[in-house]
Amino acid sequence: MKDSYGRSIDYLRISLTDKCNLRCGYCMPENGINELPHDEILTSREIVRIASIMHDMGVMKVRLTGGEPLVRRGVAGFVRELSEIPKLEIAMTTNGMRLGEFVAELKEAGLSSVNISLDTLNEDTFKRLTGADGLKSVLKGIDSAVEAGLRVKLNCVPIEGINDDEITALTGYAKEIGVPIRFIELMPIGCGIRYKGIPTDKLIARLKETYGEAKPSESKVRTESGPAVYYGFKGYRGRIGFISPMTHSFCDSCNRARLTAEGFLKLCLYHPYGLDLKTPLRSGVTDEELGRLIAEAIGNKPKAHSFGLTDMGDSRKMVQIGG
Repeated sequence: MKDSYGRSIDYLRISLTDKCNLRCGYCMPENGINELPHDEILTSREIVRIASIMHDMGVMKVRLTGGEPLVRRGVAGFVRELSEIPKLEIAMTTNGMRLGEFVAELKEAGLSSVNISLDTLNEDTFKRLTGADGLKSVLKGIDSAVEAGLRVKLNCVPIEGINDDEITALTGYAKEIGVPIRFIELMPIGCGIRYKGIPTDKLIARLKETYGEAKPSESKVRTESGPAVYYGFKGYRGRIGFISPMTHSFCDSCNRARLTAEGFLKLCLYHPYGLDLKTPLRSGVTDEELGRLIAEAIGNKPKAHSFGLTDMGDSRKMVQIGG
């Protein structure tokens, strides 16, 4: 499945819910959002149907997101349903708070990998960022995922004046447990506009002071269906990745679409337009007709985002989009 710019769309991010058990300041307002009514959220059967149709069109990987995907009931059963689609890779992004409870069941159901958000190793900073005392639960979830044999990656959003003094501590922790860590540039979406992110080049310079010479791995070939560029540092054994939507745009190789919890096929994280799939789904559309609608929408995928250039982007909060 290709868009009008020749990019192959083979990766679908699926938001299972707009609910979350944390209140990360760059993602959700302190007082939360107006959550979707239950009957407005796609059912597991509807999501699996869309995923199956898009798999037939070329999607080879889905990533379950939220909100926080593990606050939705029956997630493991949902993963099991998805795993019945042949050769479909199933991944998840989670804040890790409940991962320890579910990881064995998720692995058995067919989950292959998990990305876990970890912006700090300091309990006070964690509470400041998330509004909760939950760091120990997250670290327990990370340990559980590693022990279960899932492919684990850590995601960190460096923010000036909040966690920017923990970059080497976080990389040290990732090295200690033997998993990759990726630093993601803060995007000015929703609540994110209130904070100041740290550019990738500045992070690399800071890490060079600690670990020595830095070289991009695999000649900056992007791996694992995603936009991260990994670097090797002379004094660091492990993988450190950087996702740089603000300073090193990767739109030319974007391979993804997003399905929001209410059934909106979102073509670009920045732009607000896309396609409502819930209405035709619930109006008796055939798989063939739905496939044609999806193909037409993918054909209209924007060439690039416009972060920092215009304020005409999506007004929804990140928790409502799914990241």
